[in-house]
Amino acid sequence: MALDANEIARLSGIAMWRDDKASQGLGMEILEVGPGNAKLAMPVTERMLNGHGTCHGGFIFSLADSAFAFACNSHGQPAVAQHCSVTYITPGRLGMRLIADARERQRGERSGIYDITVRDEAGTVIAEFRGHSRTLPGSLIE
Repeated sequence: MALDANEIARLSGIAMWRDDKASQGLGMEILEVGPGNAKLAMPVTERMLNGHGTCHGGFIFSLADSAFAFACNSHGQPAVAQHCSVTYITPGRLGMRLIADARERQRGERSGIYDITVRDEAGTVIAEFRGHSRTLPGSLIE
């Protein structure tokens, strides 16, 4: 029996999460995974603050990168980042719950482009991230 795109995305997300110690270690949670999209959340903790008392950009990048990873791997084929860029709009602050929403913009045979917006729970945009993916041989699911 062939799996539909939503089931492939769900199973791919489970397979990715199982071994994703980085995202788990930063307190991220998966809110949703679908074909070509993903939404992850992460609390800003005291250990994430920089010398200005705001969330270090590397943690914001990590959240966006993780959402990107779940989105570009949602088709069941392994994919990795080929290039990523981020623009920080507003600082993340202690106690915020950041939400990264990843959307597929283009997907070809071997590469894809994904846009990820990181917001706080009030909807304020914290950062905009664009990721370019490259697929690898194999499958994430059996």
